[in-house]
Amino acid sequence: MSAQAWAYLFALVMLLIGVASLAAALLIIRLHYVRAHTTQAEATQVLGNARREADQLKREGIAEAKEEAVRIRNEAQSESRERRSELQRTEKRLVQKDENLERRLDQLERREKKTSGRERELDGAKDELAQTLDQQRRELERISGMPADEARQQLMQRVEAESRQDAARLAKQIEDEARGKATEEAKKIIALSIQRCAADHVAESTVSVVPLPSDDMKGRIIGREGRNIRSFESLTGVDLIIDDTPEAVVLSCFDPIRREVARAALTTLVSDGRIHPRRIEETVEKAKQDVEQAIREAGEKAVLEAGIVSVHPEIVRLLGRLKYRTSYGQNVLDHLVECAHLAGMMAAELKVNVGVAKRGALLHDIGKAVDSDVEGSHTDIGLDLARRLGESEAVLNAIAAHHRDTDFASIEAVLVHVADVLSAGRPGARRETLEAYLKRVQNLEEIADSCPGVEKSYAIQAGREVRIIVKPEVIDDLAAAQLAKDVAKRIEEFEGLQYPGLIKVTVIRETRATEYAK
Repeated sequence: MSAQAWAYLFALVMLLIGVASLAAALLIIRLHYVRAHTTQAEATQVLGNARREADQLKREGIAEAKEEAVRIRNEAQSESRERRSELQRTEKRLVQKDENLERRLDQLERREKKTSGRERELDGAKDELAQTLDQQRRELERISGMPADEARQQLMQRVEAESRQDAARLAKQIEDEARGKATEEAKKIIALSIQRCAADHVAESTVSVVPLPSDDMKGRIIGREGRNIRSFESLTGVDLIIDDTPEAVVLSCFDPIRREVARAALTTLVSDGRIHPRRIEETVEKAKQDVEQAIREAGEKAVLEAGIVSVHPEIVRLLGRLKYRTSYGQNVLDHLVECAHLAGMMAAELKVNVGVAKRGALLHDIGKAVDSDVEGSHTDIGLDLARRLGESEAVLNAIAAHHRDTDFASIEAVLVHVADVLSAGRPGARRETLEAYLKRVQNLEEIADSCPGVEKSYAIQAGREVRIIVKPEVIDDLAAAQLAKDVAKRIEEFEGLQYPGLIKVTVIRETRATEYAK
């Protein structure tokens, strides 16, 4: 029995004892009362009745107490059984939880062992990787001949430079898209200017050929023991080539003025027939004077055709020298006059300064007149000459920016650049030797084939586009885009490769799956 049941039973017994005590007290009081008012017999009777009543009450109290005790005991036993069942269930759950905890602890111990093993393996792999990286770093430092920090700095600089270059290209692309609305109008202006400018295109050679009346004249040109040819070459600075070509000799020289003087002098000697060192000296001197006069006349004619006024005499002379200078077979002086016409007409359509546009276009290649005698590019040489001879800042910027080496400071400078491109790019204006063309195409294909993952490459569109077919299992889509950038950069950095305009690089990645239905 539980403590609560015992407490109930104890309280019941105490209640019964209290009831019995109360009955006894009542009996005593009644006895005294009887003694005081009745006789002894009555007292005895009353006492007997009281005793019987007390016994009856006692028996009833005891029976009730037993019944109450049995009921309390049954309730206590029932409650005890329920609590015992609950305890058993609780104990069972605790045992199950304990078993689950033990299983989880075992699993955690096994996982901890595996994790510890893997950590040890990873630590070993990290140490091995660190050793390998250290060895590779030392080997790279040995091969490159520079420490890792310096190599890292150079790499960062290169990545920064490439990023800036890509950003510049993106900015230019956005700028081109923003100007798309003006494309049609610009095309109209350029087309109208080209239609109004009718210029002849004659490809000229850098080698002069002098015809002879007969092959016997070759011996007279050579002279006794070669004294005539030696005197001629020393006075003119030109190589006189006498070969098996019938009735002709070849004059070869890098300086076109010297070649023209030699051509004029030799033509006079051949027509006169008197060839000896004294006569050669007189003829060469006369040819120099004639060529100088022709130079001045050519310069004045070019200035007059271009419609330019107030030109320095030295600039006129330099322009005349360009009559004998060619670029890819195109006469440079004719090119300058044509550029002046094109720039002037476009400036008139756009309502800008026509005089500045014409002047800049006429003088943009002035440096080619003396580039064989002065170090530097023809742009820098021409810019220095124009500045010394008092040209304005607008003309100087047009000369400096005609190959986009510097930024355009005015619309006139942009027109000079456009006129230069139009004149040089017109069909028949320039020519290229077959050997140079084939060499450029071969170099482009070799550059593309040298990249890893390239299956085959083709230079098309006269060397203006390179199409590269890659192996799809080696080059993915992202690598294809990077390959196009790498090939373009290699083409730009390839030494000795010259090409007009732009070269388009296209990477083609294709995967084909073929099956036959039977």
